[in-house]
Amino acid sequence: MLLGPSGCGKTTLLRIVAGLETASAGEIRIDGAPVDALAPRDRDIAFVFQNYALYPHLTVFENLSFSLRLRGAARSEIRARVAEVAQLLEIERQLEHKPQQLSGGQRQRVALGRAIVRRPKLFLFDEPLSNLDAILRAGMRVELARLKRRLGATMIYVTHDQAEAMTLGEKIIVLERGAIQQIGAPADIYHRPANLFVAGFVGQPQMNFIEGRAGGDGKFHSEAGLEFDLSAAGAGRAVAEGPLTAGIRAEDLREAAGSAPSFTGTVDFVEDLGSDRFVHARRGGHKLVARLAAQHSCALGAGLALAVDPARIHLFQDGRRIN
Repeated sequence: MLLGPSGCGKTTLLRIVAGLETASAGEIRIDGAPVDALAPRDRDIAFVFQNYALYPHLTVFENLSFSLRLRGAARSEIRARVAEVAQLLEIERQLEHKPQQLSGGQRQRVALGRAIVRRPKLFLFDEPLSNLDAILRAGMRVELARLKRRLGATMIYVTHDQAEAMTLGEKIIVLERGAIQQIGAPADIYHRPANLFVAGFVGQPQMNFIEGRAGGDGKFHSEAGLEFDLSAAGAGRAVAEGPLTAGIRAEDLREAAGSAPSFTGTVDFVEDLGSDRFVHARRGGHKLVARLAAQHSCALGAGLALAVDPARIHLFQDGRRIN
């Protein structure tokens, strides 16, 4: 899974793997064999594009069978493999339809089927769900996850959508400005971001950041009023005195009680999503977003004290994680 913002190099990297662009350095290997000298058609890959790239004048059956016919497959084999893929993707009833007669979800299934029918070594996906509406996209994510398990295939998937990355990815590579920021399992990327960029990019809502300082007393101090022992936050080595950033996930904040480190502010905005309530609190120029229970009631302009377990705080110095 290649995850990152627009323009970070995700699609360029995918096109290099496909042989559609040439790498300026390094080597591309598929199944252990170098493929840099091979033409795209000889790399045994299937590319699923963002815009489906279906032939509008061909039926679904003809789109699915196109690559097999080019390779000279027997008619009986073509019919059998197309029928198998159509059943897998539940598009048997659309085989005689043309793309313009299909919904967006059905077109995406045909694009997937055209890749699957070839049985390649490697699947490349370039943001294949980005043209679908939110509800259909969520459903297709689940279907893609099931399909991946059934096929047991290797897939490289490009997206800027964190939900897709967390749902579909076994290993995520986070990119920014053409450079790898972190590689890891979805849980590692989310719970132990390597730097400020990953911490801020992965997660909805975005991680809260509070700028402060590491003091000589071994504590974090900030103008936002948040203060805590650095050792309690997992800073296992001496932290250099100086600027320090504390990162806090919205779900790790709760209403203050007892002696836990807290942030006291004024309710600025409330997002009521039914099952959850995201409360935006402000103190001067400092802001926090907390994910509170749906039954939590708070009025705009009311005071709110939010607490956090120091063990749940992410610490960054010079942009890098230190705990």
